[in-house]
Amino acid sequence: MPTVLSQDGFDVMIYTRDHPPAHVHVWKAGGEAVINLGSDAAAPSIREINRMPKKNVRKAVRIIEENQTFLLVKWREIHG
Repeated sequence: MPTVLSQDGFDVMIYTRDHPPAHVHVWKAGGEAVINLGSDAAAPSIREINRMPKKNVRKAVRIIEENQTFLLVKWREIHG
């Protein structure tokens, strides 16, 4: 499960043996948010939250939105 982005204490991972739709696992301080990456025409969206405070979830979503294109490229590199 490679970390493809680290920013502001958040680690963004794409698991190598994962499933569609394109998504990332965002970790900070033991909390996790799973965020669907959307597409070139659709914004990212929260799929699951595990022990991550709402403040961190909001920041995680902003990070994913700001890096959506990069993360979609990484997903395609890993999953085809």
